[in-house]
Amino acid sequence: MSSPDQRVQMPPAAARYAIVVMGVSGSGKSTIGAALASRLGCQFLEGDAFHTPHSVAKMRAGQPLDDQDRWPWLDRVAASLRDASGTEGVAIAACSALKRIYRERLSRMAGIPLLFVFLDTTDQHELSRRLAHRSGHYMPTSLITSQLDTLEKPQPDERALTLSAGLSPDRACDVALDWILREKPVHDQERLGRAV
Repeated sequence: MSSPDQRVQMPPAAARYAIVVMGVSGSGKSTIGAALASRLGCQFLEGDAFHTPHSVAKMRAGQPLDDQDRWPWLDRVAASLRDASGTEGVAIAACSALKRIYRERLSRMAGIPLLFVFLDTTDQHELSRRLAHRSGHYMPTSLITSQLDTLEKPQPDERALTLSAGLSPDRACDVALDWILREKPVHDQERLGRAV
């Protein structure tokens, strides 16, 4: 049995939080999310990894997901964010979170404060170009229009930062971290200050 000083000290649930980098496919969620996680020294979760084989096959065939496909997926992402935040006090996920009700579901099921970083773009040509050059992914360019139609941009009363998807990863991370520093729970001030 481990002695008390050998046990991992888990941050209390009230002190934990998570960041969701959101937007349509091709907006740069995974790139920015992984870069933020690297700066914060925390776990990064790729939301696409939580889809069922059925949902992946559906998207690969060019069929958009419906809410019945998305609810259990969002719940898995939320649970994983909650679990991952238990070690470092913070975790980051890339997740489209296109509708407000999806963001509300993530927040409710995670049970910890969530901050959303929205990568905003309506440039379908650029999104298509990015998807066409992304290897090993199942999302066809034909679904971009469907995602843009589904998208409900975060409103002023949501804890969300909107960034242009055209920003460089370094610049996007700088701006996001500055905002997170102001919005996050106080417990992580020292570590996040070092990341900035």
